[in-house]
Amino acid sequence: MVGWMDAEALRRTLTTGRVTFWSRSRQEYWRKGDTSGHIQIVRGARLDCDGDTLLLEVDQIGAACHTGDHTCFDATDLEPVVGEG
Repeated sequence: MVGWMDAEALRRTLTTGRVTFWSRSRQEYWRKGDTSGHIQIVRGARLDCDGDTLLLEVDQIGAACHTGDHTCFDATDLEPVVGEG
């Protein structure tokens, strides 16, 4: 899944071992699984080369996606279009 974090959400994530996001629409922190029970336990964290994207490796308990899927990336693969454009 993809979510938004600010510095405080990242601090909470790294100190508790549970993924915390910042909701830009609700203007509040939320911890994955507090209402659904579908928690994410942090196993590792990596920054990209310019430090603006974080990849978390997690143990996913239950669904990650709001659709009920284990991941938000289970949709059909896109076919490459070569030579058009």
